[in-house]
Amino acid sequence: MLKRSSRYKVNLKETEEGYAVWCPSLPGCASQGKTETEALENIKDAIQSYLTAVEELQNQGIHSRYVEVKLKKGA
Repeated sequence: MLKRSSRYKVNLKETEEGYAVWCPSLPGCASQGKTETEALENIKDAIQSYLTAVEELQNQGIHSRYVEVKLKKGA
């Protein structure tokens, strides 16, 4: 279980229905709300669920690694 707190950058976009919100550093982690405050609370729950799922996958023998990618000049 995650016991520490972390800060995540989230992006908000006003829509006809309210606000869309997503976390760029966690692919696929998004939510929405009728108000900005509601959207921000909802993305907190989405991030917590996302991180819990990642932790559960790691506990099932799935391992993560970091790889370095060098960008080509002019890209």
